[in-house]
Amino acid sequence: MSNASLIPDEQGPHLSRRKLRFRQLAGGYAIVRLSPNAAVPPWAGRGEFSSITRTAEELSIVCPSASLPAEIHSPERWICLKLEGPFPFSLAGVLLSFIQPLSSRGIPIFAISTYDTDHVLIPEDLGGSAVEILREAGHELVLAT
Repeated sequence: MSNASLIPDEQGPHLSRRKLRFRQLAGGYAIVRLSPNAAVPPWAGRGEFSSITRTAEELSIVCPSASLPAEIHSPERWICLKLEGPFPFSLAGVLLSFIQPLSSRGIPIFAISTYDTDHVLIPEDLGGSAVEILREAGHELVLAT
C-alpha cells in the first residue's frame, strides 16, 4: 500500500492530524431507501460511484441523482468527496481525521467505506462550505485532470 494519498509532512503518529487528499466526484448524488426485500433496480449501479447495501431493515442505494427515474423520490441532493486511497485496514483514524473538522462546524455527512477508500457525501447546499473547511484543516482538494 502506498501512502501517496497522505500529504507527506503530516505522517506523524497522531492520526487525528492526518492530512488527506480528496477529490469531488462530478454531478449530484442521491441517497434512496427502499424496502429490505426490494430487488436491486438496474439504475442503482450506474455512474462513477454507487453503493448498494442491504440490511434486514432496508435496501440503501447511493448513486448519481441523474440515474434516478422520475418516480423515485430523494428529497436531498448531495456532493460526493472521495478520499484518495488506498488505505491499509491497519491505519486507524483516516475517516475520523477527514470528518472531524466537518462535524465540529455542524456539517452533516453520509460516509461509505470501500475496500480501498472512503467516500463522504455532504448536502449539496453545504458543499462549498465543507470543501473550504476541509482545506482550512489542511486536507488537499485534488482537481480533475
